[in-house]
Amino acid sequence: MHHHDDPIVILSGARRLPRADILINNKKPGLFSRFSTTQLGGMAIAATLKHTNVDKRLIGHVVMGMAQHAHRDAIYGAQGMRFRGGLPDDVPALTVARICGSGAEAISVGAEMLMAGLRHDAERPFYVVGGAESMQYPFCLYTYRGKPVGGSTQKYGPIDVKQLPPGTHLQDMLLMSLYDPSANMAMANTAEELGRRYGITREQCDAFGYRSQQLARHARDAGWFTTETEPVVVEDQEHERTTIVHDTHVMDDASLEGMARLRPAFEAGGVITAGNASAVVDGAAAMVIGRMSDAKKHGCEPLAKIIGFGVAACDPHIMGWGPVPATKKALASAGITGSQIDHVELNEAFAPQALACIRDFEAMGIAPEKVNPQGGAIALGHPLGATGAILSVSCAHALKRKGQRYGAVTMCIGGGQGITLVLESV
Repeated sequence: MHHHDDPIVILSGARRLPRADILINNKKPGLFSRFSTTQLGGMAIAATLKHTNVDKRLIGHVVMGMAQHAHRDAIYGAQGMRFRGGLPDDVPALTVARICGSGAEAISVGAEMLMAGLRHDAERPFYVVGGAESMQYPFCLYTYRGKPVGGSTQKYGPIDVKQLPPGTHLQDMLLMSLYDPSANMAMANTAEELGRRYGITREQCDAFGYRSQQLARHARDAGWFTTETEPVVVEDQEHERTTIVHDTHVMDDASLEGMARLRPAFEAGGVITAGNASAVVDGAAAMVIGRMSDAKKHGCEPLAKIIGFGVAACDPHIMGWGPVPATKKALASAGITGSQIDHVELNEAFAPQALACIRDFEAMGIAPEKVNPQGGAIALGHPLGATGAILSVSCAHALKRKGQRYGAVTMCIGGGQGITLVLESV
Protein backbone atom coordinates (compact mmCIF):
# COMPACT_ATOMS: atom_id res chain seq x y z
CA MET A 1 0.00 0.00 0.00
CA HIS A 2 2.79 2.38 0.91
CA HIS A 3 3.97 2.56 -2.67
CA HIS A 4 0.53 3.03 -4.22
CA ASP A 5 0.87 5.64 -6.97
CA ASP A 6 -2.39 7.37 -6.04
CA PRO A 7 -2.73 7.01 -2.25
CA ILE A 8 -5.95 7.34 -0.29
CA VAL A 9 -6.00 10.47 1.86
CA ILE A 10 -8.04 11.80 4.75
CA LEU A 11 -9.07 15.35 3.95
CA SER A 12 -8.59 18.20 6.40
CA GLY A 13 -11.76 18.80 8.37
CA ALA A 14 -12.06 15.34 9.96
CA ARG A 15 -14.05 15.72 13.17
CA ARG A 16 -15.26 13.83 16.21
CA LEU A 17 -17.81 14.60 18.88
CA PRO A 18 -16.86 14.95 22.54
CA ARG A 19 -17.14 11.61 24.30
CA ALA A 20 -19.86 11.72 26.99
CA ASP A 21 -20.29 9.33 29.93
CA ILE A 22 -23.43 7.19 29.69
CA LEU A 23 -24.28 8.29 33.24
CA ILE A 24 -23.53 11.48 35.15
CA ASN A 25 -21.96 10.56 38.49
CA ASN A 26 -23.45 7.07 38.00
CA LYS A 27 -26.85 8.52 38.91
CA LYS A 28 -28.35 10.57 36.07
CA PRO A 29 -28.73 9.85 32.34
CA GLY A 30 -25.67 10.90 30.34
CA LEU A 31 -25.51 14.07 28.29
CA PHE A 32 -25.96 12.10 25.04
CA SER A 33 -28.57 9.73 26.46
CA ARG A 34 -31.30 11.04 24.15
CA PHE A 35 -29.29 10.37 20.99
CA SER A 36 -29.29 7.05 19.14
CA THR A 37 -26.21 5.71 17.36
CA THR A 38 -27.50 6.98 14.01
CA GLN A 39 -28.11 10.44 15.45
CA LEU A 40 -24.57 10.63 16.84
CA GLY A 41 -23.16 9.43 13.52
CA GLY A 42 -25.22 11.99 11.65
CA MET A 43 -23.88 14.75 13.90
CA ALA A 44 -20.31 13.65 13.20
CA ILE A 45 -20.92 13.53 9.44
CA ALA A 46 -22.48 16.99 9.49
CA ALA A 47 -19.50 18.32 11.45
CA THR A 48 -16.87 16.92 9.10
CA LEU A 49 -18.75 18.15 6.03
CA LYS A 50 -18.92 21.60 7.60
CA HIS A 51 -15.17 21.72 8.13
CA THR A 52 -14.01 19.90 4.98
CA ASN A 53 -13.60 21.92 1.81
CA VAL A 54 -15.56 19.53 -0.39
CA ASP A 55 -18.85 19.94 -2.21
CA LYS A 56 -21.50 17.50 -0.93
CA ARG A 57 -22.28 16.69 -4.54
CA LEU A 58 -18.83 15.05 -4.75
CA ILE A 59 -19.64 12.48 -2.04
CA GLY A 60 -20.30 9.10 -3.67
CA HIS A 61 -20.63 6.72 -0.72
CA VAL A 62 -20.89 6.55 3.08
CA VAL A 63 -19.26 3.77 5.11
CA MET A 64 -19.81 3.92 8.87
CA GLY A 65 -19.05 1.48 11.66
CA MET A 66 -21.21 0.54 14.64
CA ALA A 67 -20.93 -2.40 17.02
CA GLN A 68 -24.39 -3.03 18.42
CA HIS A 69 -27.71 -2.89 16.59
CA ALA A 70 -29.48 -2.00 19.82
CA HIS A 71 -31.68 1.02 19.08
CA ARG A 72 -34.99 1.29 17.28
CA ASP A 73 -33.43 2.82 14.16
CA ALA A 74 -30.15 0.87 14.36
CA ILE A 75 -31.02 -1.48 11.52
CA TYR A 76 -30.61 1.47 9.15
CA GLY A 77 -27.11 2.14 10.50
CA ALA A 78 -25.02 4.14 8.06
CA GLN A 79 -28.10 5.02 6.03
CA GLY A 80 -29.60 6.75 9.04
CA MET A 81 -26.30 8.54 9.68
CA ARG A 82 -26.14 9.60 6.03
CA PHE A 83 -29.49 11.38 5.97
CA ARG A 84 -29.04 12.82 9.44
CA GLY A 85 -25.68 14.15 8.33
CA GLY A 86 -27.25 16.12 5.52
CA LEU A 87 -26.25 14.04 2.51
CA PRO A 88 -28.82 13.58 -0.28
CA ASP A 89 -30.91 10.48 -0.93
CA ASP A 90 -28.87 9.38 -3.95
CA VAL A 91 -25.78 8.65 -1.81
CA PRO A 92 -25.61 4.96 -0.83
CA ALA A 93 -24.47 3.91 2.64
CA LEU A 94 -22.82 0.79 4.07
CA THR A 95 -22.79 -0.26 7.73
CA VAL A 96 -19.66 -2.08 8.91
CA ALA A 97 -19.51 -4.16 12.09
CA ARG A 98 -16.25 -5.56 13.52
CA ILE A 99 -17.24 -4.95 17.14
CA CYS A 100 -14.64 -2.65 18.81
CA GLY A 101 -12.80 -2.25 15.50
CA SER A 102 -15.85 -1.17 13.49
CA GLY A 103 -14.80 2.46 13.08
CA ALA A 104 -11.31 1.50 11.88
CA GLU A 105 -12.75 -1.20 9.64
CA ALA A 106 -15.11 1.34 8.04
CA ILE A 107 -12.11 3.50 7.12
CA SER A 108 -10.34 0.44 5.72
CA VAL A 109 -13.37 -0.69 3.71
CA GLY A 110 -13.89 2.79 2.27
CA ALA A 111 -10.23 3.09 1.32
CA GLU A 112 -10.16 -0.36 -0.26
CA MET A 113 -13.29 0.42 -2.30
CA LEU A 114 -11.58 3.53 -3.62
CA MET A 115 -8.34 1.67 -4.35
CA ALA A 116 -10.09 -1.20 -6.14
CA GLY A 117 -11.77 1.24 -8.48
CA LEU A 118 -14.69 -1.04 -9.25
CA ARG A 119 -17.14 1.47 -7.76
CA HIS A 120 -15.17 4.61 -8.50
CA ASP A 121 -17.39 7.41 -9.76
CA ALA A 122 -15.41 10.23 -11.35
CA GLU A 123 -18.31 12.61 -10.71
CA ARG A 124 -18.50 11.68 -6.99
CA PRO A 125 -14.99 10.51 -6.06
CA PHE A 126 -15.04 11.05 -2.27
CA TYR A 127 -16.38 8.86 0.54
CA VAL A 128 -17.50 9.73 4.05
CA VAL A 129 -16.23 7.13 6.54
CA GLY A 130 -16.20 6.83 10.33
CA GLY A 131 -18.08 5.28 13.21
CA ALA A 132 -20.64 5.95 15.92
CA GLU A 133 -21.93 4.30 19.07
CA SER A 134 -24.54 5.14 21.63
CA MET A 135 -23.74 2.91 24.58
CA GLN A 136 -27.23 3.55 25.96
CA TYR A 137 -28.09 -0.06 25.24
CA PRO A 138 -31.62 -1.05 26.25
CA PHE A 139 -32.89 -3.70 28.60
CA CYS A 140 -34.41 -6.52 26.56
CA LEU A 141 -37.22 -9.01 27.07
CA TYR A 142 -36.75 -12.35 25.34
CA THR A 143 -39.01 -15.27 24.34
CA TYR A 144 -42.39 -13.53 24.50
CA ARG A 145 -43.25 -13.49 20.81
CA GLY A 146 -46.14 -15.86 20.19
CA LYS A 147 -46.96 -16.23 23.88
CA PRO A 148 -50.10 -15.08 25.71
CA VAL A 149 -49.62 -11.64 27.23
CA GLY A 150 -52.69 -10.27 28.92
CA GLY A 151 -55.75 -11.02 26.81
CA SER A 152 -53.99 -11.70 23.50
CA THR A 153 -51.00 -13.39 21.87
CA GLN A 154 -47.93 -11.19 21.46
CA LYS A 155 -47.03 -11.01 17.76
CA TYR A 156 -45.17 -7.72 17.47
CA GLY A 157 -45.15 -4.18 18.83
CA PRO A 158 -44.81 -2.83 22.36
CA ILE A 159 -45.67 -4.98 25.35
CA ASP A 160 -47.85 -3.71 28.16
CA VAL A 161 -45.58 -4.49 31.10
CA LYS A 162 -48.57 -4.52 33.45
CA GLN A 163 -49.75 -7.67 31.67
CA LEU A 164 -46.50 -9.60 32.20
CA PRO A 165 -46.54 -12.36 34.82
CA PRO A 166 -44.77 -11.75 38.16
CA GLY A 167 -41.08 -12.63 38.13
CA THR A 168 -40.48 -11.53 34.52
CA HIS A 169 -37.03 -9.98 34.24
CA LEU A 170 -35.17 -7.94 31.67
CA GLN A 171 -31.58 -8.42 30.55
CA ASP A 172 -29.11 -5.55 30.13
CA MET A 173 -27.88 -5.58 26.52
CA LEU A 174 -24.67 -3.75 27.47
CA LEU A 175 -23.73 -6.34 30.07
CA MET A 176 -24.75 -9.23 27.82
CA SER A 177 -22.71 -7.86 24.91
CA LEU A 178 -19.51 -7.81 26.95
CA TYR A 179 -19.56 -11.59 27.44
CA ASP A 180 -17.77 -13.75 24.86
CA PRO A 181 -19.28 -17.25 24.57
CA SER A 182 -16.27 -18.55 22.61
CA ALA A 183 -13.98 -17.80 25.56
CA ASN A 184 -16.72 -18.41 28.14
CA MET A 185 -15.76 -15.20 29.90
CA ALA A 186 -16.41 -11.48 29.89
CA MET A 187 -14.09 -9.02 28.16
CA ALA A 188 -12.63 -7.83 31.46
CA ASN A 189 -11.74 -11.39 32.46
CA THR A 190 -9.78 -11.84 29.23
CA ALA A 191 -7.75 -8.77 30.22
CA GLU A 192 -7.19 -10.23 33.70
CA GLU A 193 -5.90 -13.40 32.02
CA LEU A 194 -3.55 -11.38 29.83
CA GLY A 195 -2.29 -9.57 32.94
CA ARG A 196 -1.51 -12.91 34.61
CA ARG A 197 0.42 -14.16 31.59
CA TYR A 198 2.51 -10.98 31.49
CA GLY A 199 2.94 -10.67 35.26
CA ILE A 200 1.29 -7.24 35.38
CA THR A 201 0.57 -5.96 38.89
CA ARG A 202 -2.26 -3.88 40.32
CA GLU A 203 0.21 -1.08 41.01
CA GLN A 204 1.31 -1.02 37.37
CA CYS A 205 -2.31 -0.91 36.24
CA ASP A 206 -3.15 1.97 38.57
CA ALA A 207 -0.04 3.87 37.44
CA PHE A 208 -1.11 3.41 33.83
CA GLY A 209 -4.65 4.58 34.60
CA TYR A 210 -3.24 7.64 36.36
CA ARG A 211 -0.96 8.33 33.36
CA SER A 212 -3.97 8.24 31.05
CA GLN A 213 -5.87 10.75 33.16
CA GLN A 214 -2.89 13.08 33.54
CA LEU A 215 -2.01 13.11 29.85
CA ALA A 216 -5.64 13.53 28.76
CA ARG A 217 -6.11 16.45 31.15
CA HIS A 218 -2.93 18.09 29.86
CA ALA A 219 -4.01 17.60 26.23
CA ARG A 220 -7.45 19.05 26.99
CA ASP A 221 -6.08 22.06 28.87
CA ALA A 222 -3.43 22.70 26.19
CA GLY A 223 -6.17 22.80 23.54
CA TRP A 224 -4.81 19.86 21.59
CA PHE A 225 -8.29 18.42 21.01
CA THR A 226 -9.82 21.72 19.90
CA THR A 227 -9.17 21.30 16.17
CA GLU A 228 -10.64 17.78 16.08
CA THR A 229 -13.69 18.12 18.35
CA GLU A 230 -17.09 19.53 17.37
CA PRO A 231 -19.03 21.04 20.31
CA VAL A 232 -22.53 19.66 20.81
CA VAL A 233 -25.50 21.53 22.31
CA VAL A 234 -27.82 19.35 24.39
CA GLU A 235 -31.01 20.04 26.32
CA ASP A 236 -31.80 18.21 29.55
CA GLN A 237 -35.17 17.18 30.95
CA GLU A 238 -35.55 20.60 32.54
CA HIS A 239 -34.92 22.20 29.09
CA GLU A 240 -31.60 23.63 30.24
CA ARG A 241 -29.22 23.92 27.28
CA THR A 242 -25.58 22.92 27.70
CA THR A 243 -22.74 23.04 25.19
CA ILE A 244 -20.45 20.02 25.50
CA VAL A 245 -16.95 20.97 24.42
CA HIS A 246 -14.70 18.43 26.14
CA ASP A 247 -14.69 14.69 26.77
CA THR A 248 -16.56 14.32 30.04
CA HIS A 249 -14.69 11.48 31.74
CA VAL A 250 -11.35 13.29 32.12
CA MET A 251 -10.80 13.70 35.86
CA ASP A 252 -9.25 16.81 37.40
CA ASP A 253 -8.75 15.13 40.78
CA ALA A 254 -7.28 11.77 39.74
CA SER A 255 -4.64 10.46 42.15
CA LEU A 256 -2.71 7.24 42.67
CA GLU A 257 -3.97 7.15 46.24
CA GLY A 258 -7.57 7.33 45.09
CA MET A 259 -7.05 4.63 42.47
CA ALA A 260 -5.42 2.33 45.02
CA ARG A 261 -8.55 2.48 47.17
CA LEU A 262 -10.83 1.15 44.41
CA ARG A 263 -11.96 -2.46 44.65
CA PRO A 264 -11.28 -5.02 41.93
CA ALA A 265 -14.28 -4.81 39.63
CA PHE A 266 -14.36 -8.23 37.97
CA GLU A 267 -12.34 -10.81 39.91
CA ALA A 268 -11.47 -11.26 43.58
CA GLY A 269 -7.87 -10.15 43.86
CA GLY A 270 -7.93 -8.92 40.26
CA VAL A 271 -6.01 -5.93 38.91
CA ILE A 272 -8.82 -4.19 36.98
CA THR A 273 -10.88 -1.50 38.70
CA ALA A 274 -13.16 1.32 37.66
CA GLY A 275 -10.06 3.54 37.65
CA ASN A 276 -7.94 1.57 35.20
CA ALA A 277 -10.55 0.33 32.71
CA SER A 278 -12.00 2.18 29.73
CA ALA A 279 -14.84 4.57 30.46
CA VAL A 280 -18.27 3.72 29.02
CA VAL A 281 -19.17 6.68 26.83
CA ASP A 282 -21.18 7.69 23.76
CA GLY A 283 -19.37 9.15 20.75
CA ALA A 284 -18.87 9.41 16.99
CA ALA A 285 -16.39 10.57 14.36
CA ALA A 286 -16.30 10.99 10.60
CA MET A 287 -13.94 12.03 7.84
CA VAL A 288 -13.90 12.45 4.07
CA ILE A 289 -11.45 10.26 2.16
CA GLY A 290 -10.49 10.05 -1.50
CA ARG A 291 -7.64 9.52 -3.92
CA MET A 292 -4.82 12.05 -3.75
CA SER A 293 -5.33 12.90 -7.43
CA ASP A 294 -8.99 13.76 -6.80
CA ALA A 295 -8.08 15.86 -3.76
CA LYS A 296 -5.70 17.89 -5.91
CA LYS A 297 -8.19 18.12 -8.77
CA HIS A 298 -10.93 19.54 -6.54
CA GLY A 299 -8.69 21.79 -4.43
CA CYS A 300 -9.12 19.81 -1.20
CA GLU A 301 -6.40 19.84 1.44
CA PRO A 302 -5.23 16.37 2.53
CA LEU A 303 -4.54 15.82 6.24
CA ALA A 304 -2.98 12.36 6.15
CA LYS A 305 -2.41 9.39 3.87
CA ILE A 306 -3.70 5.93 4.78
CA ILE A 307 -0.68 3.75 4.02
CA GLY A 308 -1.18 0.48 5.89
CA PHE A 309 -3.83 -1.91 7.21
CA GLY A 310 -3.60 -4.94 9.42
CA VAL A 311 -6.26 -7.25 10.84
CA ALA A 312 -5.33 -10.30 12.89
CA ALA A 313 -6.94 -12.90 15.14
CA CYS A 314 -5.79 -14.44 18.40
CA ASP A 315 -6.90 -16.70 21.26
CA PRO A 316 -10.19 -15.18 22.51
CA HIS A 317 -9.06 -15.84 26.10
CA ILE A 318 -6.50 -13.03 25.58
CA MET A 319 -8.47 -10.97 23.06
CA GLY A 320 -6.73 -7.78 24.20
CA TRP A 321 -3.45 -8.93 22.65
CA GLY A 322 -4.92 -8.58 19.13
CA PRO A 323 -3.21 -5.22 18.39
CA VAL A 324 0.21 -6.91 18.45
CA PRO A 325 -0.16 -9.20 15.41
CA ALA A 326 -2.39 -6.61 13.70
CA THR A 327 0.31 -3.95 14.05
CA LYS A 328 2.96 -6.29 12.64
CA LYS A 329 0.77 -6.79 9.57
CA ALA A 330 0.02 -3.08 9.23
CA LEU A 331 3.70 -2.10 9.42
CA ALA A 332 4.50 -4.65 6.72
CA SER A 333 1.64 -3.29 4.61
CA ALA A 334 2.99 0.24 5.02
CA GLY A 335 6.56 -0.81 4.28
CA ILE A 336 7.97 0.75 7.45
CA THR A 337 9.36 -0.45 10.79
CA GLY A 338 8.12 0.16 14.31
CA SER A 339 11.02 2.52 15.03
CA GLN A 340 9.68 4.89 12.37
CA ILE A 341 6.33 5.29 14.13
CA ASP A 342 6.07 8.70 15.83
CA HIS A 343 2.63 8.49 17.47
CA VAL A 344 0.40 5.58 18.49
CA GLU A 345 -3.27 5.69 19.46
CA LEU A 346 -3.87 2.37 21.27
CA ASN A 347 -7.35 1.79 22.64
CA GLU A 348 -6.98 1.29 26.37
CA ALA A 349 -9.74 -1.25 26.85
CA PHE A 350 -8.19 -2.29 30.18
CA ALA A 351 -4.85 -1.36 31.73
CA PRO A 352 -3.30 -4.87 31.75
CA GLN A 353 -4.32 -5.36 28.14
CA ALA A 354 -2.73 -2.07 27.07
CA LEU A 355 0.43 -2.71 29.10
CA ALA A 356 0.88 -6.17 27.56
CA CYS A 357 0.59 -4.69 24.06
CA ILE A 358 2.99 -1.85 24.87
CA ARG A 359 5.62 -4.37 25.98
CA ASP A 360 5.38 -6.18 22.66
CA PHE A 361 5.29 -2.92 20.73
CA GLU A 362 8.61 -2.02 22.34
CA ALA A 363 10.08 -5.24 20.92
CA MET A 364 8.96 -3.94 17.48
CA GLY A 365 10.86 -0.70 18.07
CA ILE A 366 7.90 1.44 19.21
CA ALA A 367 8.94 3.37 22.31
CA PRO A 368 6.38 3.25 25.18
CA GLU A 369 6.28 7.05 25.49
CA LYS A 370 4.99 7.28 21.92
CA VAL A 371 1.85 5.36 22.89
CA ASN A 372 -1.13 7.53 23.88
CA PRO A 373 0.76 10.74 24.70
CA GLN A 374 -2.66 12.47 24.84
CA GLY A 375 -4.19 9.90 27.17
CA GLY A 376 -6.44 7.06 26.17
CA ALA A 377 -9.75 5.34 26.73
CA ILE A 378 -9.28 5.01 30.50
CA ALA A 379 -9.62 8.79 30.67
CA LEU A 380 -11.43 9.53 27.41
CA GLY A 381 -13.72 6.54 26.93
CA HIS A 382 -14.39 3.73 24.46
CA PRO A 383 -17.64 4.04 22.45
CA LEU A 384 -17.19 0.66 20.75
CA GLY A 385 -18.01 1.14 17.05
CA ALA A 386 -16.83 4.76 17.08
CA THR A 387 -13.43 4.29 18.71
CA GLY A 388 -11.41 3.38 15.63
CA ALA A 389 -12.65 6.45 13.78
CA ILE A 390 -12.15 8.72 16.81
CA LEU A 391 -8.56 7.54 17.30
CA SER A 392 -7.84 7.98 13.57
CA VAL A 393 -9.06 11.58 13.71
CA SER A 394 -6.96 12.22 16.82
CA CYS A 395 -3.86 10.59 15.34
CA ALA A 396 -4.07 12.52 12.07
CA HIS A 397 -4.49 15.84 13.86
CA ALA A 398 -1.70 15.06 16.35
CA LEU A 399 0.77 14.23 13.58
CA LYS A 400 0.02 17.55 11.90
CA ARG A 401 0.23 19.52 15.14
CA LYS A 402 3.58 18.00 16.10
CA GLY A 403 5.07 17.98 12.60
CA GLN A 404 5.54 14.22 12.74
CA ARG A 405 5.32 11.71 9.91
CA TYR A 406 3.98 8.25 10.84
CA GLY A 407 1.19 7.26 13.18
CA ALA A 408 -0.56 4.01 14.11
CA VAL A 409 -4.13 3.52 15.28
CA THR A 410 -4.80 0.16 16.90
CA MET A 411 -7.30 -1.65 19.10
CA CYS A 412 -8.29 -5.06 20.37
CA ILE A 413 -11.59 -6.60 19.34
CA GLY A 414 -13.90 -8.81 21.38
CA GLY A 415 -13.76 -12.45 20.37
CA GLY A 416 -10.01 -12.36 19.75
CA GLN A 417 -9.04 -9.93 16.99
CA GLY A 418 -7.03 -6.77 16.48
CA ILE A 419 -6.95 -4.04 13.85
CA THR A 420 -4.34 -1.40 13.01
CA LEU A 421 -4.18 1.49 10.55
CA VAL A 422 -0.96 3.27 9.66
CA LEU A 423 -1.21 6.96 8.73
CA GLU A 424 1.35 9.26 7.14
CA SER A 425 0.98 12.98 7.68
CA VAL A 426 0.81 15.12 4.54
